[in-house]
Amino acid sequence: MLSDSLSEGLEAYGIGPAIRELRIGKNLGLEQLGKHTGLSAGMLSKIERGHVFPTLPTLLRISMVFGVGLDYFFQPAEEKPALAVVRKEDRLRMPNTTEGRPKFHFESLDFPVPDRCIESYLAEFSSAVPTEPHTHAGAEMIYVIQGSLNIHIHGDVHALEEGDSMYFDSHFEHTYSRAGEANSIALVVVSKGSSMRDQRVNT
Repeated sequence: MLSDSLSEGLEAYGIGPAIRELRIGKNLGLEQLGKHTGLSAGMLSKIERGHVFPTLPTLLRISMVFGVGLDYFFQPAEEKPALAVVRKEDRLRMPNTTEGRPKFHFESLDFPVPDRCIESYLAEFSSAVPTEPHTHAGAEMIYVIQGSLNIHIHGDVHALEEGDSMYFDSHFEHTYSRAGEANSIALVVVSKGSSMRDQRVNT
């Protein structure tokens, strides 16, 4: 049993709410987080509500799921910057596939950050066949690091060479395809807010 002074001191760090914020940011339920940490959903709920304070080993298990250090939880919430270092070897590499054949791969450059306002990827396009058309809220910026890339949007094809960049409202259907013989590598940054077009429509 913790003394009142120790309990008050721990409450000031907001460890429970910080865990809940990380969990929601990753779209994990309590039971899903429990499977990753070995804790019951009931215990995790008590921790998030501040009814129970986790031990350091328990907190370390939780922090490892979200890719943060223990120091993340031991500074006042108002002083926490949104910050994450993603090492090259730790990046999550995911294929985008059609009929079992990847048309491109992308690696998240900022996945540990919850509630981020942008999402950034290192993308490699290996097929000259356009990807499936897709749309999403906000806007997108692409910078070609290597090779040539075609962006198909709104009935037009925009050819980008190494060093070129392009910005567009991503609520329009768009696709990508490799333009040259070699794979194309690009930095892709997607905003999670509304585009300028969305703002005009809503005003």
